[in-house]
Amino acid sequence: MLLREYFEKKEHENLSPYASFSDETKGREKEQEKCDIRTEYQRDRDRIIHCKSFRRMKHKTQVFLAPGGDHYRTRLTHTLEVSQIARSISRALRLNEDLTEAIALGHDLGHTPFGHAGERALARCSGTNFRHNEQSVRVVEKLENDGRGLNLTYEVKDGILNHRSACKPSTLEGMVVRISDKVAYVNHDIDDGIRAGILNENSLPKECTEVLGHSTRDRINTMIHAIVMSSMDKNEIIIPTVEEQAFSELRKFMFSDLYTNPIAKNEEVKAEKLIEMLYEYYCDNVDEMPDEYRTFIKDGEKKETVVCDYVAGMTDNYAVEKAKELFVPKFWQN
Repeated sequence: MLLREYFEKKEHENLSPYASFSDETKGREKEQEKCDIRTEYQRDRDRIIHCKSFRRMKHKTQVFLAPGGDHYRTRLTHTLEVSQIARSISRALRLNEDLTEAIALGHDLGHTPFGHAGERALARCSGTNFRHNEQSVRVVEKLENDGRGLNLTYEVKDGILNHRSACKPSTLEGMVVRISDKVAYVNHDIDDGIRAGILNENSLPKECTEVLGHSTRDRINTMIHAIVMSSMDKNEIIIPTVEEQAFSELRKFMFSDLYTNPIAKNEEVKAEKLIEMLYEYYCDNVDEMPDEYRTFIKDGEKKETVVCDYVAGMTDNYAVEKAKELFVPKFWQN
């Protein structure tokens, strides 16, 4: 028996009947020989970790644009924190932890520079309904690996596509990631808000903290326990009403007091303008994009789509440097 087959057998012995089993995947768009050691979902996780888009997330904004400290979250650290929370829930519910981890690690691969400010700017200037979750799927299907994509399984791509609030994943593992994303960003953004001096524990709504806890650690722990205990041996992921209401109110507070706070967001107007300038420039000068992107246009992709691909894939630092190179006059040198 191959080691992969042993792991697949163990999944059927140990996991919940509601889990997604590796040997029952709907498969990949392009058929290929299976690994003799890793299950299909383990293989997907590894492909995501080793791709270029994953590495670039370390230089992409989470909430605070260009923060003046080493301990603020980036898109990559957020992703790792989502993965940790989601894996804890999946393990407790006896779901497929490998599938959960693959979805969590890939869910933000298509995020733009400067966080949601960049996303808004690209949607506006391209005249499309640009969404980072859809772009994340495009990354793994098309943009990575020199246009060949990562050829991930259906279940991983479904979880990545449907991690936003308005969407519904087809697997419990995808639902776990969808909830874990919110648990992670609300609580860790509180932590960063406190670090920035914008928030403090006493400024948080007392009706929320009395239910969820008085520290980031306690609030995450409360949510994990509530989800696990309510969802055990069920074919759905449930947040109890009391915790759900408290968390929803805390999330509303964050949108009003942090995500739109002028101190945290005072540079976003500049960031959006910068993204618009880059988009318009490369639409007019497609020959100045890297070869891998020009190839997509030659193969029939719309120019506007490929320019979005290029700009969305930039890190914050790279976008700023490109803007300086293209739009800031240089001094004459002798």
